[in-house]
Amino acid sequence: MKISVVVPVHNEADNIIPLINEIVDAMAVAEQYEIIYVDDGSSDATETILQQALQHVKNLRVIKHQHSYGQSTAIYTGIKASRYPWIATLDGDGQNDPSDIPSLYNMLIEKQKTTPNLWMVAGWRDKRHDSHWRLLSSKVANTVRSSLLGDNTPDTGCGLKIFSREGFLSLPYFDHMHRFLPALVLRAGGQVISEPVNHRARTRGQSKYGTLDRLWAGVTDLLGVIWLQKRARIVEAKELEH
Repeated sequence: MKISVVVPVHNEADNIIPLINEIVDAMAVAEQYEIIYVDDGSSDATETILQQALQHVKNLRVIKHQHSYGQSTAIYTGIKASRYPWIATLDGDGQNDPSDIPSLYNMLIEKQKTTPNLWMVAGWRDKRHDSHWRLLSSKVANTVRSSLLGDNTPDTGCGLKIFSREGFLSLPYFDHMHRFLPALVLRAGGQVISEPVNHRARTRGQSKYGTLDRLWAGVTDLLGVIWLQKRARIVEAKELEH
């Protein structure tokens, strides 16, 4: 397994070290790997803690956005900077379980033997640990999205995904694109499968995304895909040094 683990974060100082340690443990089976944290313009101690972690975690790389550009742009920045052919993405809040990465990767490689154009295995939080309101809003959003796009994916909001770096970089970039990755992969001729993964309650920090913001962004993007080029951004970023 040669893989880049990309983690976008914004004001997740308390979650940085615990999650990095879990990723390192999970990647012990990897032939080669790197962990890329993209600090999306955090205003808390996230940058300081990542700088400290760089001194002790040899496979860690850190990229700092000078401003907050949003989760999709942070993911794109990390993947563009990555060195390996396969990408694993994780949310930075600790709710995704890094120990699921090896099994998802192995499933993708095995199923590629019979499905050569398989680009992605998407995590599916079938047993979620979130508030009732968040569960309800997510169910509504997934139902609407699936019916309009026909992406046959029960949970596009799960941050844990394994996919081809080359395939991802061939997709059109736009703000909020991470919410539509399965549909974009299918549109490009790739295949996607979903697999149940562990989901954990948030124990530190607060969610950075409101449900109304998610709903409006989803509606806007569903209706405005023709504006893809207008939504592209010029990103100011720098990689921190060990």
